[in-house]
Formats: sequence, C-alpha cells, structure tokens
Amino acid sequence: MAEAGHTPVMLAEVLGLLAPRDGRTYLDATFGGGGYTRAILEAAACRVFALDRDPDAIARGAALAARFPGRLCLIEGRFGDMVALLAERGVAALDGVVFDLGVSSFQLDDPRRGFSFRNDGPLDMRMGRAGPTAAELVNTLSERALAALLLEFGEERYARRVARAIVRARAEAPIDTTARLAVVVRDALPPSADGIDPATRSFQALRIAVNDELGELERGLAAAISLLAPSGRIVAVSFHSLEDRLVKRHLAEASGRAARPSRHDPAALASAPAPPALRLLTPKPLRPSAAEVATNPRARSARLRAAERLPEAA
Repeated sequence: MAEAGHTPVMLAEVLGLLAPRDGRTYLDATFGGGGYTRAILEAAACRVFALDRDPDAIARGAALAARFPGRLCLIEGRFGDMVALLAERGVAALDGVVFDLGVSSFQLDDPRRGFSFRNDGPLDMRMGRAGPTAAELVNTLSERALAALLLEFGEERYARRVARAIVRARAEAPIDTTARLAVVVRDALPPSADGIDPATRSFQALRIAVNDELGELERGLAAAISLLAPSGRIVAVSFHSLEDRLVKRHLAEASGRAARPSRHDPAALASAPAPPALRLLTPKPLRPSAAEVATNPRARSARLRAAERLPEAA
C-alpha cells in the first residue's frame, strides 16, 4: 500500500479496527499520502471524505479521486474544522474517522518545507501556507518564550540552554535555514547517548507550535467523537507522547474511564457524570510489529488507540 515517499503506518491494524463497510461514510482526517484512504476505498464500497490542510496533499489526491469516481471527496482544511467542512457537503454523521498524526513523509522529505534537519532548506515548517514560519518564531520570540516552547512541546530538558544559544546565534545573523538551526541546537547540547539526533526535540517543538498541532488535535478529537454515528469508530495513530496523551484522555473521558473527582469533593455532587459515549477498543495502545519497524523505521514510535460509539449514546 506504499505510495512513492509514503508508507502508511500500522495499516492492517487501522483497517481491522475501522472495519469499513459497504454503503457507509468515512473520514480520513489526515489525508497525507492517501494510504489509509485508498485502503478504505478498496476494502468496501463506501464513501470517503479526506481532509488535509496542505494543498500539495490535496493535489496529489486527484489521481486517487479519479480512480474512485463519486466515492472520494478531497477537502483542503484543518480537521479541527471538520464539522463545518462536512456540513457544507451535507454530511452530519460518520461511520468512522481515522487520524494519522504529525508530519507526513512527503513534508518531511521535501527540504523546501523546512521540517527536517537532515536536509538543508528554509526554516518554514508550516503544514499549510498561512501563519508564521518557524524562522519567525526562532528570530522573534524572547529567550524565556523560546525556552517555554521547547520545554512544553519538545520536552527538551535543556530548553533554557538551547534558547540561550539560539538568541546568541541570531544576534550575529538571523537563523533562517534548517541546517543552521540544527548546528546551533547540537552545539548547545551534550552528546546523545540514545543515538537520537540532539536537534530532534527542538525541531518537534517548533513544528508543533507553528501548526498549533495540540490545539488542533483537541478540537479534532472532540469534533470526530461528536460526528460518530451509532457503532461508528475512531482510530488514531500518534507518534509522540504529547499526541498520545491527548488521544488517551479524550477517548477515556468519552468512554467513562477518566479519573473521577473524590466523592468528598462538593463539586462532584453538583451533577451526575454524563453516560459514556464510547467503548474503548484498545484498553492499551497497539504498537507496530518488529517486522514493520524493520521495513519502515518511522513506524517505531507509533501508538494506535481506537474506540466505538455506543448505540445508546447516539
């Protein structure tokens, strides 16, 4: 199921949990290279709506839409806006939603997009075409704001040290390429004992900030759950702990599995808890097989969680 430059992660597990059926309607909230969308369309005589904020991804999907006439609708937009975007097309309920979170292989491998420190390019990192670039954040934020960003979104333990190095470097000349930023970050950090490039966490933090990925995920998960029809399923594949924690919390809360306040807390007595809307299909996250990781190293950090809409909650 691999397209050039794109290998969908945990595809068999995603399809098994989504369980596409004839005549039903599904949403691929992160179209990317189209791997999940194509697999869903091939698995059942269903209809798929595919979202992506990246106009390049939508353009790449034209050939797939032509292959499945009348069954695939490509939409440029953010998945946090899925309710409005689908309503414009007459869709008020879905039988399944799949999220493949983070940056796509196409974006990561294109130096012009500025996502990766492995190839030099402009320090952009925008998944779409609007909003501030990573270069703008790196060159304008205060040292304190940079350190907070690196700590919160990159979980960088040396966030203050990296922020200080960035401010010193940009005083000499603006940091506007991925290669220069990577050198600044690496020089500020001790050698890595785990083999992971020291620039990884800082690049992740900037990408998340530029694209408001966590805020978008909060909105997207809430919207997806609200759109699920009875027995509809949500499947999410995340690639770092910040994403996975959000997915875990949303699914746990909607399934009645979230931690409840103490019965001794007066606020807990003010209202009864809402009945569960979902049933967890993955009490613990699924991980990719060793064989998949061997053939697709980018799958190594993937975690898959899924849940099903309860009929009585619809």
